[in-house]
Amino acid sequence: MGSHFRNASKAIAGALLLGAVPTTAVPQTTDERLRRGDAVIRSLNNGAPQPALERMRREFPFLADATEGYALGDVWSRSGLDNRTRQLATVAMFAAMGEPTFMKIHAGYALNVGASEDELKEIVYTVTVAAGFPRAISASQALSELFAERRAASTSRP
Repeated sequence: MGSHFRNASKAIAGALLLGAVPTTAVPQTTDERLRRGDAVIRSLNNGAPQPALERMRREFPFLADATEGYALGDVWSRSGLDNRTRQLATVAMFAAMGEPTFMKIHAGYALNVGASEDELKEIVYTVTVAAGFPRAISASQALSELFAERRAASTSRP
């Protein structure tokens, strides 16, 4: 009778521990993950879908869904970092990796959630140390394009 009680106690303890896992860390369905991913994009992109992701969806729907479901729905929806901090970290990572296209997208998000142009410039300066001048220069060119595009868009609005 003692071992039966111990086994039942272990089963109950295990069930209680499983119940303690946050629901955001354990997605229930693919649709739920995609909905969370869409909500993340819209929160970063002033309520709009992400054009690059939507272009990818036309030719590579599996890759777009995987990006939206995992990267955005599972990782980006986590609460451990606020959007501003997460975007600044992502800008730094893509700049250091030599990925100016992705860096530019996330720099735009960073600006949308409260980062300043000066903070983004400081990230580029820091990239020279970890990744070298060529990657920092590439990142600076992408940021210059972004800044010019945003200034042009703001002056063309009534």
